[in-house]
Amino acid sequence: MQIQRIVTHHGGAHKDDLLACCVLAAKHGCPIVRRDPTPEELADVTVATVDIGGSHDPAQNNFDHHHFPREHPPTCSLSLVLDALGVYQDALQFCDWLEPAEWFDSRGPNRTAEWLGVPRRAVSQMGSPIDATLLRRFAAQPEHRPGETLYEYMRFVGQDLLDFLREVRESIDLVARTSQRWSVTAGSEVIETVFLPRGSDGDALPDEPSGSVARYIRAKGLEKVIGATVYPDRRGSGYGISRYEDDPRLDFSRLEGQPDVHFAHKTGFVCKTTATAPDRLRELIRLAVKI
Repeated sequence: MQIQRIVTHHGGAHKDDLLACCVLAAKHGCPIVRRDPTPEELADVTVATVDIGGSHDPAQNNFDHHHFPREHPPTCSLSLVLDALGVYQDALQFCDWLEPAEWFDSRGPNRTAEWLGVPRRAVSQMGSPIDATLLRRFAAQPEHRPGETLYEYMRFVGQDLLDFLREVRESIDLVARTSQRWSVTAGSEVIETVFLPRGSDGDALPDEPSGSVARYIRAKGLEKVIGATVYPDRRGSGYGISRYEDDPRLDFSRLEGQPDVHFAHKTGFVCKTTATAPDRLRELIRLAVKI
């Protein structure tokens, strides 16, 4: 169903309602009006109501969370829109800013600071003139239409977020299909490794192979299991080898001088090699283990 109009509240704008409107603008390209919705609009599936109206009904495109009970998990209007589009779980896992935004909107700055374990002032210290200007300009007009500078910027923000989530899911699925799991033994240590081969089933490589492997590990809940990742080097025909989450057992600077290692970072977190044979890649991991 194509949405013809987005209705959100007047007065001061907040990050959650602004971003929810950005996403809907990217999807539907329709005007945004800032006022109370009418009963007819709440019942009209072609009108999206955001952060106002007292109704959360995705089938009706109504996305308000203010009537949720006090004990409801922190939620904001952006959460509801992303959930309706089927991308909320990926956003919660891979957009680190989303959960603090939910807390801030539903619990306020003091509770958010407590939850983050930081002083109250740290919440405002993380603010940006970009945020302030965008929120102020959005709040200053009762209506925003396609073609206007602010609207088109909002559409960019929404589209970039949706594109990022789509690419994240596609890259995780690609790694799930094509990667291999290695257990590399060096002395008493076993380095669990995820290896992403180059084009093993005809799939194109993700734009950021190392980041895609890291997101796959996170998506599968393997953060405390995996010690190393091996992935195609975007700048050559070989591979990059990294320690995952700075596993202290590995120091790839130890590989400096190996004939097929052309770069070993001085801090030891990554190396680049022209090697492509799995046996040699596993051997390089063994040589990097601090025994």
